[in-house]
Amino acid sequence: MTTKIGIIGAGWYGCHIGLSLRALGFEVQIFEKNKRVLHEASGNNQFRLHLGFHYARHHSTRIQSRDGFMRFIERYPGFSREVPDNIYAVPRLESLIDFQTYRLIMSSSGLDYTETKENNLGLRNIDGIIISPERVLLIAQARKYFTESLSKDLQLNTDVTNLEINSKNIKINGSPFDFVIDCTWGHFSSLPINCYYEPTLLLYYECGTQFPALTLVDGPLGSLYPTEDPNIYTLSSVPHTPIGRYKTALEARAALAALSQQEINKKRLLMEDQIKYYLPSFGDHMRYIGPQFAIKTKPVGNADDRSCYVFRSDRLMTVLSGKIDTIFHAQERVLNFLETALTGISMRAESSLRREIEIGAF
Repeated sequence: MTTKIGIIGAGWYGCHIGLSLRALGFEVQIFEKNKRVLHEASGNNQFRLHLGFHYARHHSTRIQSRDGFMRFIERYPGFSREVPDNIYAVPRLESLIDFQTYRLIMSSSGLDYTETKENNLGLRNIDGIIISPERVLLIAQARKYFTESLSKDLQLNTDVTNLEINSKNIKINGSPFDFVIDCTWGHFSSLPINCYYEPTLLLYYECGTQFPALTLVDGPLGSLYPTEDPNIYTLSSVPHTPIGRYKTALEARAALAALSQQEINKKRLLMEDQIKYYLPSFGDHMRYIGPQFAIKTKPVGNADDRSCYVFRSDRLMTVLSGKIDTIFHAQERVLNFLETALTGISMRAESSLRREIEIGAF
């Protein structure tokens, strides 16, 4: 009998896990409350395919991103393109890590980069610069591919209102499944670790010519990164992009809905002033277009943890991650849980060493 898997959420994780499970012979059904896939955080972000340079303060996030980067390019070759000039700059005073330490962390993590003394952008207040080969995500192509590939298994405009678990199955809106995977980042079922919900505001800018990507690291800094449209960029800021921290997704959505144009304008001035402190020519190249909104789910703590977690409780699995390139880590964790559940073989065993010593079994 075919194992039936229900997936809540058609973002990057829901779509990738769904395709992977279907290829292995599972029967899959994906439920998405919006009218299209990759509609929320998966399609509203900075469009960066990370290599790990963004996460000097969290080893697991850095390594998961590094390992997932090449796997992503191999699995989805048409979903990203190279950023020709991708600059990571460490400020002289404001960074939480000095340039030599930052460079050492990246080298010890096995990340390739090029250190440069050139500063054609007119950057100031900078201690050191590296160039890294990261990529920009092509959301439109990914959305088209997932929509067509999952057409028979995808229920759009379908809000999951009820989840019922019993000894035989788990039901989504009354329909029975053997297992359910929640890929909503805690927007549907609760997460077993302490998290908060962060509504965010990124800003879109247009540039008449190709402009380098610029990321200031590490700490309460900002970044300018291209989108799938080569003339449109996003501006983000660690202190100014967040609108607040909330205990529930419902509160975060309410805060986002209540955001006024006056507050957006205020955030815009703060973000522009921050980037101009390091890149004075920002205003000469970039023309403001409009805002981008999303909600992120983040673990509580100062470690900047955006690594991937998958939790299982009986027939329900919940996924939490902050990076698109860790979809493969999530896929493997899901398959491990399914293998254990379907074979009935427990991976836990009590040590028999003491008993073997006592009876002289060696």
